[in-house]
Amino acid sequence: MARSQQSGCLGIFLKLLGIGSGAGPGSKNQDLPYRVRDNFLSAAELAFYRVLEQAVGQTYSINNKVRLWDVLYVPRSDESRKYENKISSKHLDFLLCDPITMQPVLAVELDDASHDRKDRQDRDAFLDQALATAGLSILHITAARTYSIAEVQQQITSFLPDEANTSPAPPPLPTKSNAPSCPKCHTAMVQRKAAKGAHAGKHFWACTNYPQCREIIGID
Repeated sequence: MARSQQSGCLGIFLKLLGIGSGAGPGSKNQDLPYRVRDNFLSAAELAFYRVLEQAVGQTYSINNKVRLWDVLYVPRSDESRKYENKISSKHLDFLLCDPITMQPVLAVELDDASHDRKDRQDRDAFLDQALATAGLSILHITAARTYSIAEVQQQITSFLPDEANTSPAPPPLPTKSNAPSCPKCHTAMVQRKAAKGAHAGKHFWACTNYPQCREIIGID
């Protein structure tokens, strides 16, 4: 029997046994072990999501299981990494955003029985403090079998103004130059020059935390 025929027969035999045909880790034909979850939202989360849809209508965009890392950032400092690590693995159950700009408006946490545990209480306390420091409101709603759409709507509409007015401003960080401090981050800004557009050639101060922070101050 020819060598090519022997190789072909061996390949078929190995395939029947569930053994690969020799495709390496970089092979485009290799199957990756990923599957789509059927439970992206738990039954309780899905039920509340439907209520939230009716409560906010078209006023806000509803986002699910949003990473805290994608909502908050840490202004540059010597301790940035320490505080980044604290938010890297946490997420928000729901995040309401402006439907036009997608600017975060309100975080909503659905608290089930697991939030009675000490570790979850510590996590919730940190989350509340982190969002309050950043100036983003958070609303905790106790998980239930049924919800009143009107009550949820009232909680959202009445909660935002109260929290928005009492959120403390981020503490100022030391600057290393005579540059102005960013109004949002309180870190030193850097001088830039517009390369194009209506303001081409003009100088301005830009936040060093760009693109997370887009604050600018005109110079000329």
